[in-house]
Amino acid sequence: MAARMWLRCVFGPHLHRIHHHPFPYWPYDRVVRTGWNYQPGSLEKHADKILGCASAAWYLCYYSSPLLLCFLYGKGYICSASQYVATTLLCLLGVVCLRGLGRLKNAEYIEFLCILDEAMKNQSPDNKKKLRCYNFDYSYWPVDFSWTEVSNPKSTKPSVSLLKHQPQADTGLHSLRTFAYHVVSYLMVHTFGRRMLYPGSVGLLQKAMRPMLEEGQAKLVEKFGGQRNKLLACDGNQIDTMFVDRRDKQKDRVKAQTLVICCEGNAGFYEVGCMYTPLEDGYSVLGWNHPGFGGSTGVPLPQNEANAMDAVIQFAVHKLRFPLCNIVIYAWSIGGFTASWAAMSYPEIQSVVLDATFDDLLPLALKAMPGSWCPLVQYAVRQYLNLNVSEQLLKYQGPVLLVRRSRDEIMATRPMPNFNCEHIVSNRGNDLVLNLLTFRYPKIMTYEAVTVVKDWLTCGSPELAATVYNGYKVDDNWCDTVLESYHALKEVEFPWNVGEDLTTKEKQHLALFLARKHVRILDTTHCTPLPASEFQPPRDFFRKTY
Repeated sequence: MAARMWLRCVFGPHLHRIHHHPFPYWPYDRVVRTGWNYQPGSLEKHADKILGCASAAWYLCYYSSPLLLCFLYGKGYICSASQYVATTLLCLLGVVCLRGLGRLKNAEYIEFLCILDEAMKNQSPDNKKKLRCYNFDYSYWPVDFSWTEVSNPKSTKPSVSLLKHQPQADTGLHSLRTFAYHVVSYLMVHTFGRRMLYPGSVGLLQKAMRPMLEEGQAKLVEKFGGQRNKLLACDGNQIDTMFVDRRDKQKDRVKAQTLVICCEGNAGFYEVGCMYTPLEDGYSVLGWNHPGFGGSTGVPLPQNEANAMDAVIQFAVHKLRFPLCNIVIYAWSIGGFTASWAAMSYPEIQSVVLDATFDDLLPLALKAMPGSWCPLVQYAVRQYLNLNVSEQLLKYQGPVLLVRRSRDEIMATRPMPNFNCEHIVSNRGNDLVLNLLTFRYPKIMTYEAVTVVKDWLTCGSPELAATVYNGYKVDDNWCDTVLESYHALKEVEFPWNVGEDLTTKEKQHLALFLARKHVRILDTTHCTPLPASEFQPPRDFFRKTY
């Protein structure tokens, strides 16, 4: 029995923190409410330090492996290096065994291990509640929701649908060049490309951020009452999520009954990401980590991202019991891709809020790579990393709010140190605004109207934007009347033909009115947290679908 428990300790998960004690008769009530970090014994602590150093060394060797192997081969050290590696692995195996012995002597770890074993055998609500009192290696966490619970795996495709880029027909010599592009771009994307696009998936960065992530997760669980859940997507990836339920705790029932699903940026995690903004405003919130981020498995490629988002929405609807009409999708930065995919695939959702995002990845990718690589970068993006936010968003008929940050150093294709007019004009968020308005209101967004909207978008602050808007003397009541009258008579989907019989000046006024309805201009940088006061889902100010 002791040997069996020792083996369980050897191969058991790393325990980080106890949020609450799992048993109600625990006497130290004040400690239970605040939570505490797990305190390993001396033997386990020193073994963890050695294994942590070995893990960091492994990551360094992995990312520098091409150069390292060339160096070892050139010096003739391959054979001797393999002997050193084998010896090191044997020593690390001994360290792991000693760590298991240290855990065996720790009553707190043994109690946790018994609760984990019981939860794996019987996933009852009571056992799950006890297990959620602990923060430990997420790979050991049981699956809380699987896509097979709402779909038949035999009749459902193994992945959800994406809008595919249609390549041009190739013939002769051009086909050979395309084949070369295909091979080189595949290698480029699956080596450094996706890591440049999603740096948060790099293990070394996650290791450096671990204390911050653990602190953020403790705050979500202990202060906001968050529940961690593991979802199984249709591609087999496991998605790490955090849900904060406000339905029984808030005076504002409308906000509490609304679920905000948060989509993080390319180096963002729900533990320290944008989900705090709707939380502070009283909403129920569901955050999730990209594939390969935090406790989520897989790699963050477009298809995997869409599969993960689909599992999150299915979980929200079928397990958390939020209807689609009560779900708001809120995305920051590159999270706009999954948010726009969700809006396209689930048109019944209440609204979409996109903060500091772009219309298409390609212009930003070309900015980051050498000019001579332009054809190769274009092929790689379109075939493997086609984050077509604008194209997907145009498929959605509901309310949209776009947040454009004037000092955004990431979304600008011509970033300037002093954030001048040229910097603001090159922000790809402007292109997303213009694409959306031009598609929805083609008769209003004429050349003259687009020019006026562009002039308004060059404003670097809300105050300057208000000054420009007032300078055109726009009559908001008249604009409201025109749009509401058209909507009442037509009841049609976008694009609307409203504005056909208006003068150029009237179209300019309507275009400015619509731009101000759809856009919030903030004088902040890309990574500045969005204030809760600025988080206004479109339902708050859209009386109609326009």
